[in-house]
Amino acid sequence: MRGHTGGMKKLIVTAFAAALVAGLTACGGDAGETLRVGTLSDSRPNAYQENGQFTGFDNELLKDIAAKEGLKLEFVSTDFSALLGSVANGRFDIGSSAIAQTDERKKTVAFSDPYNYQSLGIEAKATAGISDENSLAGKRIGVVQGTVSDTWLAANAPKAQAVRFPNDAAALSALKSSAIDGAVFDQVSAEDYASKNPELKVTKAITTSIPHGYAVRKGNTELLGKLNDGIKKAVADGTWAKVHQQFEPNIPVPADFKTK
Repeated sequence: MRGHTGGMKKLIVTAFAAALVAGLTACGGDAGETLRVGTLSDSRPNAYQENGQFTGFDNELLKDIAAKEGLKLEFVSTDFSALLGSVANGRFDIGSSAIAQTDERKKTVAFSDPYNYQSLGIEAKATAGISDENSLAGKRIGVVQGTVSDTWLAANAPKAQAVRFPNDAAALSALKSSAIDGAVFDQVSAEDYASKNPELKVTKAITTSIPHGYAVRKGNTELLGKLNDGIKKAVADGTWAKVHQQFEPNIPVPADFKTK
């Protein structure tokens, strides 16, 4: 009987521990929980990997927000086309990669307050005969699938032949080898690629009013609140401006993010 009683006590303790873990999970996890951040490894200067570390404007700003809000982060590389779905299904807690907040994307995930605005750059070799959207008809133009560049090309140059890639690196490689005639990237990325590849140039910059935001699963209001609070603090104490100067020195600071 003693052995049986000991077994019962063990079962009760185990059941209590399981209930406690379940309760913590239902409340959003332990305060020490590490949040998985889905990001890109090749999209300079916003989100990329260097010397084994994830960095870039979006990720360094997120690291500062996490420090301010007491969050632990683990960065994981993914293709942009899979990012929002992976946030929605819980594989990632946060999506970080200059994600433009479009109405279509808001159907899948929730977004933080804006921390930047979307701008695009048309990029090509000087010999391609590409200057702006009106010169793209009949040309093979690379875009990363599912991005604002993809939808912008369809809306503004419908006679162009869109060639879709999973990431910037694949599109850039095709552009350098002349497998495509031109490409549309985020403006800051396009400028970075041109600076490192003299045969390429940004033929037109396109500014939009579409804000960037960190993506989280719908209903995760606690995490969303912390991100928003951290963004406000980063703007107010000058961290936003410092990170912007580090990664986007040639891009004007939008009025929303100037230190008051």
